[in-house]
Amino acid sequence: LLQVAESGGGSVEAGGSLRLSCVVSGYTFKVGWFRQAPGKEREAVAALYTTTDGLRIVDSVKGRFTISHDKARYTVYLDMNALKPEDTAMYYCAADLRSGDLLDDRGYRSWGQGTQVTVSS
Repeated sequence: LLQVAESGGGSVEAGGSLRLSCVVSGYTFKVGWFRQAPGKEREAVAALYTTTDGLRIVDSVKGRFTISHDKARYTVYLDMNALKPEDTAMYYCAADLRSGDLLDDRGYRSWGQGTQVTVSS
């Protein structure tokens, strides 16, 4: 399995911004960001294929979050702007060598420990 490590979480006020980083230990085919709020199920946020320009972003964050990839650094970024209290969650990065639905968490076998994002109103 790949090693995955997230960083960049923190506490911000509503309307603020954060950049999350995900470093993967080697080549991977897809990388996704997922989040889980207390008492809720894990949900997809955004994901991309590392070999093409293909990416997907869920509607709830579209226009506010962007996902990008630095191939040389094996790093995927999640830039989060105009943050809302409902964005508060533990954010996880996941990677996998297999193809499949980018936003289906069942298709990811390597997961990071998560980074907490807290947005206050």
